[in-house]
Amino acid sequence: MAWSWRYEGTNGAAVEGPAESFSSQADAESWIGQSWRELAAAGVTSVCLVEDDRVEYRMSLLPPAE
Repeated sequence: MAWSWRYEGTNGAAVEGPAESFSSQADAESWIGQSWRELAAAGVTSVCLVEDDRVEYRMSLLPPAE
């Protein structure tokens, strides 16, 4: 089972991002914890954690609304 991230822009459309693959969910989550700022600066507004073809969850990279 391979874990990876899908990247989305402001309109929810897929955008390009690093093609990383991880052997565990924990490794994927650790990587996004270190990389989210760079992704957000590049225009990624949300990410989906994917195991093979199944979406585990979606997460926003935008700051919380005040």
